[in-house]
Amino acid sequence: MQQAWNVWGNIIIAAVLAIPFACIGMCFLALHRTRNGHPFPTRTAVADVIMVTGTTPWIWMILTPGKGGASLSLTPLRDLSAMLQGPVGTAFVQVGGNLLVFAALGAMLPVRSARFASLTRIAGVAAAASVIVELLQYGLRLGRVSSVDDVLVNTAGAVLAAVVTRRWWASRIAAGTVPR
Repeated sequence: MQQAWNVWGNIIIAAVLAIPFACIGMCFLALHRTRNGHPFPTRTAVADVIMVTGTTPWIWMILTPGKGGASLSLTPLRDLSAMLQGPVGTAFVQVGGNLLVFAALGAMLPVRSARFASLTRIAGVAAAASVIVELLQYGLRLGRVSSVDDVLVNTAGAVLAAVVTRRWWASRIAAGTVPR
């Protein structure tokens, strides 16, 4: 845990300090959308800001250069099982962090839009985003392992977060039933 704080503490502090600005931005975004006649200005502003502020620090961490060489790990569950056999603290930080990478996206995407009110769609979006991040890690030679296990755990985190917010998901409104 201490090592994680030593490496990522500055990003964590920056993310926490960004929260008040995100709240102010959320209010202005909702106001702007209200003035422009958006049907759900507050709901979408809250969801958008949470998705961005909840995902950006993790992407920042993932795309920070590491000390090793860039490599690929394409065998499913190999890295995960090796990690779980190592020190508990390391496994907790690695698995926990990977579960949280797209958790805000998975939690808020179906709240923002009924189009994404499906666990399958959330899994698809999260998996696609995770693949892009892993390809960037590898392509930019950031000294990190690009692993299929990261994609699986990132996707699982987004889906689990979506399940938690299910009661607030946007619902589809039948055509012609929206009051004007």
